[in-house]
Amino acid sequence: MKVKCYSVRLKSLTDISNKCYEAVAFDGSRDFIPKSQVFGNDYDAVKSDAYWISSWILEKKKLQYSTKKEAIFDSETGDMLPTITIVKHIPKKILPVENNTIDRLKK
Repeated sequence: MKVKCYSVRLKSLTDISNKCYEAVAFDGSRDFIPKSQVFGNDYDAVKSDAYWISSWILEKKKLQYSTKKEAIFDSETGDMLPTITIVKHIPKKILPVENNTIDRLKK
């Protein structure tokens, strides 16, 4: 099953029990996150520790997070799936030219 996750920067992610973490954000907000909803570290983050956490659990918790960086994970294997973005290019309409000669190139 595919799970949408957000990269969440946290001040700390403390192991509370074998099924739960305590997450503390930089604004001081803290909440409990089930271990099954944390999909690992985001190693692209440079300034602080960031973790991939499922979006549906973040919507229910009072924890500071951003929706800018998201990824899709496989819930059974925990692997990140490739992100595919489809962009359709619609060219601008250009009117035809009556005379196509360039004067400076004429001999």
